[in-house]
Amino acid sequence: MKILCDADFIVYKACAAAETEIDWGDDTILVTSNFSDAYSATKRELNKLENKFGSLSTLVLFFSDSVNFRKKILADYKGHRNRKKPCGYKRVINALRKEYKVIIKPTLEADDSMGIYATKYPGNIIASPDKDMRQIPGQLYNFDETFTVTPEEGARWHLIQTCAGDQTDGYGGVPGIGVKRAESLFKEKGYSWKTVVSAFAGKDLSEQEALVNARLARILTVEDYDFKKRKPKLWTPASDYRIDNGAGPKDEVTRRQTK
Repeated sequence: MKILCDADFIVYKACAAAETEIDWGDDTILVTSNFSDAYSATKRELNKLENKFGSLSTLVLFFSDSVNFRKKILADYKGHRNRKKPCGYKRVINALRKEYKVIIKPTLEADDSMGIYATKYPGNIIASPDKDMRQIPGQLYNFDETFTVTPEEGARWHLIQTCAGDQTDGYGGVPGIGVKRAESLFKEKGYSWKTVVSAFAGKDLSEQEALVNARLARILTVEDYDFKKRKPKLWTPASDYRIDNGAGPKDEVTRRQTK
């Protein structure tokens, strides 16, 4: 069994904590970093995962590429989060390559690479605190508990995220609708694309705007990726796309390849 670890946030936190700011008292402020501290902090967190899931588990570390395909969908995607990585970030990743399998796919975020891997090779566990990973069927450890996500639950969470939006990622969803309101809306009207479009229309937003939000919210699975061309396929729902009454989303959705 493999533990598919969102290592981006672990390394980021470890490297940020290892930074020291030196103020020279003039116009110069110097930031330094202790690599040993950063690497040791990273290893401690990874060892906790290994100890939790036992000696029969193998860690696979996932990181985001510096280029993000979602920027072509929405230029301002994560625009307010374009801060530089902390000192030592790349060096720690390079050191980890000597001990672990490290996966970084062109234009993909770590979440997408984990989603593709988990759905291509079922039976592993995703380790990530990111709520977006509730879209991916299988076992998920959110660093508090481990639980199973069914295909239907994953597809429903995608629609909820589409309407609720994610301010930290820079897409707004439907104004005035958060997760709880979205859940109530879908329980009342059904988990369908029609419900999504209706919610957006209620705020004078078009179906195209709904689709942009859905594509930004979507965490890629094996079906959302063209392995020959090494790029994502844009999620495009059929007009009658539904997830009600136990219906699986697989047969109710079409996807168009990105141009």
